[in-house]
Amino acid sequence: MPTWRTTLTRAGISAPGLREDYTRAARRVLRRDPAPYVTLRLLAEPSLVPWLAAGLAFMNLVDDVAETGTPAQRAAGLAELTERTEAALATGDSPDPLLRAYAHAVATRGLPHRWVTRFLEGAAGAEAAFDGFADEADFQAYLDAYAWPGVLVFTGLQYRGGPDAAQARGWRAFVDAAQRVDFLADLAGDLAEGRLCLPRARLDEHAVTRADLEGGRDTPAVRGLLAAECGRARTALAAGAGILDLTEPGLRPVVRAMTELMEHQLTAVEKAGAGALREDVGYGLVAPLRTLLRARTGRSAAAVSTAR
Repeated sequence: MPTWRTTLTRAGISAPGLREDYTRAARRVLRRDPAPYVTLRLLAEPSLVPWLAAGLAFMNLVDDVAETGTPAQRAAGLAELTERTEAALATGDSPDPLLRAYAHAVATRGLPHRWVTRFLEGAAGAEAAFDGFADEADFQAYLDAYAWPGVLVFTGLQYRGGPDAAQARGWRAFVDAAQRVDFLADLAGDLAEGRLCLPRARLDEHAVTRADLEGGRDTPAVRGLLAAECGRARTALAAGAGILDLTEPGLRPVVRAMTELMEHQLTAVEKAGAGALREDVGYGLVAPLRTLLRARTGRSAAAVSTAR
């Protein structure tokens, strides 16, 4: 793995000020959630890493503002962040080094601003004012408004000029699966915070109440609901499998590892059953290490083959 300085150089980022901006953005990702940063550094083509790190830092920043404070504080914070982001994209400058790095990444890679705008609008609406899902249509609207553009403000930077229609649709299928797995794995924590992320209509279908879930009740009805939701998530994973063919070669090891970990986590939720209502289902330690090692070995072998 090349040093961070070499990584910046391979991406063509040479100006000292910009290098510092990207470094600060990457450090923010590392502090907030080390796993994605380590995965990028180990598995992605180095010339893509700074752009993606800046995109991930921006995505995280928006998420954090949308999820912190009272509804009024969230709204005010997102309005202020939207204004600062729009100014950064328009001028290429900002008092915030993260926004400077992200604006530079968007301009250099040619990511259409509409994805950034959609994400910020979705953060102010679908996420900041989140009150659960009435039904499947409500869940799909949430994906369109927030989760899908949220992924593309990050992953869209892999493509010069941004994702084409087929690539964008591929990431829409990917985020459908990722969001389903994430909501199932985080059921206990979300319920403890007053968030129910399963559509209320599906609780009604299985004659399950919110109190059943909040109480961690292990009943046939609860188990049936969770099994059905896991089945939907597994179907979504299969539907999103084509994303690898739509991913730039330099990012494929990362996406392959992410998909493998989602499958591992979903299997863990299935095994946990009603236990997923009492404790969030993480990746554990062994599975991520094994996945990263296998992906890293595969990436190294592919590099040797290409060199020949």
